Amino acid sequence: MKTLPDASVDLLIADPPYNLGKNFGNNIDLRERDAYTGFCRDWLAEATRVIRPDGSIYVFMGVRFIARLYLMLEEDFGLHPQGWITWHYTQGMGRKRGFSPRHEDILWFSPAERPPFNLDDVRIPQKYFRKRNNMAGANPGDVWQFSHVHYCAEEREPHPTQKPEALIARIVRASSRPGELVLDPFVGSGTTARVAKALGRDYLGFDINPDYVALTEARLARPFTGFDSEDPRAGRVSRDQPGEDRQADLI
Repeated sequence: MKTLPDASVDLLIADPPYNLGKNFGNNIDLRERDAYTGFCRDWLAEATRVIRPDGSIYVFMGVRFIARLYLMLEEDFGLHPQGWITWHYTQGMGRKRGFSPRHEDILWFSPAERPPFNLDDVRIPQKYFRKRNNMAGANPGDVWQFSHVHYCAEEREPHPTQKPEALIARIVRASSRPGELVLDPFVGSGTTARVAKALGRDYLGFDINPDYVALTEARLARPFTGFDSEDPRAGRVSRDQPGEDRQADLI
């Protein structure tokens, strides 16, 4: 990121390593706490430098460092918190002691107090018809349900932390417009680049593992036929539509 001009990025989506000891091919994600904190501070300093004054930064993070990351973004870098999003998934690691984890978190920050937000681009169908409801769709809220990209799925890439495309698409639609630049400084399996390309945004990504760069380039070269996931509410039909005989079993 040090090679990029100041204030040149409209949307930055970061899925950094969570410091959990995962094997990313040419490196193991495991540092001492202070070293990991310093690593986060270094890349966040560049992220806040390259983002536009009204741009948005979204950061995925696990439970061990999410609170620390929030304070760094707000207190150390002076960004304005816009949301703490919970990605809920129905499948996860099983445990016999304690509760099995079923979510990850996404922080949304911006240099601006009120950055652009394209609500109409991310609305989901209403569950019920009501005159006061906006029947163009509802705000999806800050708890998002998307399934993992399963290891046996056709869309699965050889990467340990691949994110579902529809989840990234919601971020891209909400906080950028066609033709704007989306940056992923931990490009990994290439999900952000693929989604940005499909939605008509410019995109840029880096990775320290050249194998992941090659994987992303190959993924971008394949024809786009649709996203590998969706919000399960996206296809529902509102109940109680006036003047229509609705079936009781509609979602």
